[in-house]
Amino acid sequence: MGKKRLDDAIKQINAPVEVTYRCFQLDPTMGTDIKENMHELLAKKYGMSIEQAVASNQNMTKLAKEVGLDYHMDTLILTNTFDAHRLTMFAKTKGLMAEMTERILHAYFTESKHIGEHETLIELAVEVGLNREEVAYMLASDAMTDEVRADQRLAQQYGIRAVPFFLLNKKYALTGAQPTDVMIQALEKVLAEQ
Repeated sequence: MGKKRLDDAIKQINAPVEVTYRCFQLDPTMGTDIKENMHELLAKKYGMSIEQAVASNQNMTKLAKEVGLDYHMDTLILTNTFDAHRLTMFAKTKGLMAEMTERILHAYFTESKHIGEHETLIELAVEVGLNREEVAYMLASDAMTDEVRADQRLAQQYGIRAVPFFLLNKKYALTGAQPTDVMIQALEKVLAEQ
């Protein structure tokens, strides 16, 4: 479920809901500069043909479009996202985590920007209102590493292996892209229990 669908679900239940973003990497061992494209990676990972991988990615693009997202799976640049996660944690200290997360996701899936490169991350951070020099200094250091690793350990404790993953009230889990009505039902159930 994309942010728009989550926002729509929250509006429909008309109750205060706090969303906390967490850091998660599908493949923490991935390098920064990957030569494979998304189709090749998917084919290799799941033992499918390139044609099947292309079809799967086209389906993902179609599903994204249905909820107002413009994904470009053919041109996205695969990379290690650890520094992007460190940036979101830094943005959190400035009250801009949601904005930074959304900007990075848009840059990656829609604009095919290399979110593993520090200069790209710095430019994105400036766009959401963060200070260029502070961000550059943070990225050049190991700042926010412990915070990202803590989220990764939490994901392991919950058995999270894929995204999207929603944990509601530390009790109910929704995995994968779910229809808005499923999210609404889950949110209403949690609210009814409180």
